[in-house]
Amino acid sequence: MNFKFLLLFAGFLISLGVVSQNDTLVLTNGDRIVGEIKKMDRGVLIVKTPYSSSDFKVKWKNVKSITSAESFLVTSTEGNRYKVEGLNTENDTLALNGDAIGINNVVFIKPVKDDFVSRLNATMAFGFNLSKASNLSQLTLDATLGYTSDFYSIGTTFNAVRSNQDNVEEIQRTYGELSFNYFLNRDKFLIFQSEYLSNSEQKLKMRLTNKLGFGKYFIHSNQMFLAGALGVAYNIEDYTDTLDDNRNSGEAFAALEVNLFDFNDLSLISGVTVYPSLTEKKRIRTDFKIDLKYDLPLDLFVKLGFNYNYDNKPVEGASYDDYVFRTTIGWEL
Repeated sequence: MNFKFLLLFAGFLISLGVVSQNDTLVLTNGDRIVGEIKKMDRGVLIVKTPYSSSDFKVKWKNVKSITSAESFLVTSTEGNRYKVEGLNTENDTLALNGDAIGINNVVFIKPVKDDFVSRLNATMAFGFNLSKASNLSQLTLDATLGYTSDFYSIGTTFNAVRSNQDNVEEIQRTYGELSFNYFLNRDKFLIFQSEYLSNSEQKLKMRLTNKLGFGKYFIHSNQMFLAGALGVAYNIEDYTDTLDDNRNSGEAFAALEVNLFDFNDLSLISGVTVYPSLTEKKRIRTDFKIDLKYDLPLDLFVKLGFNYNYDNKPVEGASYDDYVFRTTIGWEL
């Protein structure tokens, strides 16, 4: 009996060590959750508790009050970012560095920690299609890695598609992106972005586009984001099997992106970017994307994706446009 008691007591002490924070949430139905706030983003609050092996996910609109003594980075619907010591709700309002913000006007909360891993986010997804007809096979790889600091973020994206079919030349499409965003007040931000594209359909051995711009969130809520950006870009292109192997140009760009996520486990991201050339007369390029993601247990997800690229002045012998559909299953950190 004493041995069993010691085991239970040891387990209790371990559970206290695992979750030492005592952040407290009170929900609109009166339920109380005590644990460690991990993040609130896109209308969902994630809490780690000592009495469950998996994290709790709570709709932010169902949270009535929140109390914590920890340090947090908080963003409001107005686009203002606050670094605060402790959170305490009074009359559905949070006091953030002298500003009174309604709890429903908070769109992002994340603990401020010094360790590198806590600021990372990542996804990895794979897809494979096989058809007996014409012996068709297609392999898809998607990956993202991001780091979020107090007032800036760094992100990388990579996706590749390889398609093989009898009596048809192999189709290859590779896309990579490195981005840096610096957040300003009032939902404004600065952008530096470098994109890489290789596309056999458009005889594109390499397109490297470096962009510098300014953006703003027009809608920034717990149901959706809508953001736009304007800027300039320098385009370096290298083609295969053409007389004009290299093609460099200056461009302007205008981008619009929408992110919808108030649909339980479903979320949708779609964006379009238009590049009117500044150095090539009447040339316009367009990139469009749409991703539909369904969240599964254990941080898994299924994603359907579509990308479309258009160039009204392609090199001789190349297609005006190209598109790719992707179906993948993956995991996110």
